Amino acid sequence: MKVMIIGLGSMGKRRIRLLKKYDSTIEIVGVDQSDNRRSVCESTFHIKVYENTKDCLEHQKIEVAFICSSPLTHKKLITECLLHNVHVFSELNLVSDGYDYNIELAKERQKVLFLSSTFLYREEIIEISALVKKTNNLVNYSYHVGQYLPDWHPWESYNDFFVGNKKTNGCREIFAIELPWMIETFGEVIKFEVIKSKMSGLNIEYNDNYLLILEHSTGHKGMLAVDVVSRKAVRNLEIFGENLFLRWDGSPQGLVSYDIQLKEERKLKLYDKVDQLDAYSNFVVENAYYSEISAFFNVLNGVSKPIYDFEKDKEILKIIDKIEA
Repeated sequence: MKVMIIGLGSMGKRRIRLLKKYDSTIEIVGVDQSDNRRSVCESTFHIKVYENTKDCLEHQKIEVAFICSSPLTHKKLITECLLHNVHVFSELNLVSDGYDYNIELAKERQKVLFLSSTFLYREEIIEISALVKKTNNLVNYSYHVGQYLPDWHPWESYNDFFVGNKKTNGCREIFAIELPWMIETFGEVIKFEVIKSKMSGLNIEYNDNYLLILEHSTGHKGMLAVDVVSRKAVRNLEIFGENLFLRWDGSPQGLVSYDIQLKEERKLKLYDKVDQLDAYSNFVVENAYYSEISAFFNVLNGVSKPIYDFEKDKEILKIIDKIEA
């Protein structure tokens, strides 16, 4: 199988590394407009690289494309790939431009159109969701996710990648990462209240912090704080109810439950081995990205159905639009 990776930045490099780990027989080719990124990937991963998708598709028999470029480029790239009868794995889009057309085009061409939602594959999230659904009582939660924007990619200016853009801003990306698993766990959002502002001196044209109170269709409710100003990278979750107490610090070893009978906390061991990279915070676990790749190929091979898709994401983006309005 020949796979084209479009976008050879940090996410493209991650997908190449994990694809090689998943199946060393897969032939990978890369596409990026940056001479430096092409050169780095060519020498690091020993893959053939192209400056644009047109040349790659003309010279290579591509079966699968991973779209890892900036979100605002996804619409046209997805369409181009589908028109060339290529299955598509897309990273987060953050905007719904072209969704309806590409959904129908994928059906017409009988091609897989798969959308990333990596947190749905995190072992901690899977466990949290199972425990919440298992309890017979309503729960509340408090959840804070934040990190100072310049620290997201310390090797480059935040104005040089998509989180600096108002349309694909950092807070919007956090919402797009978190809301899919939160809705899967707690139920559809039926009501919310929001307070938002710009409180930092960051060179951005969007609100950099949000405080929300959410009510879910199940009766669960919670508080969600999202920001790009916290100087410490934070992911702090507490879930509490009459029969359940959980807390999670965002790390793979950090999920804790409270044993009601013994009156003590216990850490939940969910990983045999944790795959992490030094360049990222301890919240970033490569295992979930690998599991997501495996899930994509299972869908491609007819083994399973996707747990997330463009239809679901369209509804998530509508909620985010209302939060930002």
